Amino acid sequence: MSRLPGWLAVLACLTLVSGCDDDDDDETPDDGGAVSCPPGGTQLTEQNFGRAFLDSYCTRCHSSTRTGAARNGAPEGLNWDQIDVVRANADEMNEEAGANADGSVNSDMPPSDPRPTDDERRQLAEWLACGAP
Repeated sequence: MSRLPGWLAVLACLTLVSGCDDDDDDETPDDGGAVSCPPGGTQLTEQNFGRAFLDSYCTRCHSSTRTGAARNGAPEGLNWDQIDVVRANADEMNEEAGANADGSVNSDMPPSDPRPTDDERRQLAEWLACGAP
């Protein structure tokens, strides 16, 4: 009889542990999913959308001409006035300031006004998903 409670405890632990594993180890959190580049690409380009968006909302901190405190916490090297840096960091940019496939928007950036509209954030997501042409 003295061993029965110990076995019950082991059985309970095994049941709890196996109940936590629902084979979703390889899945990412459901965050609305990334926006895809539409079939045939996008009409948005750096010239007709990207540069104005970045200059209006991003480069006041994320600029190669800003250093130290003038960057307001923007990490060194993440300079959105350099299109190759934008393209290399497109996923991260979208996670902070773009939109998701489910229509929800990511509004962490910029942290202060002026801020883009939800429609502008959706355009940013599309532009980035198409490679920021």
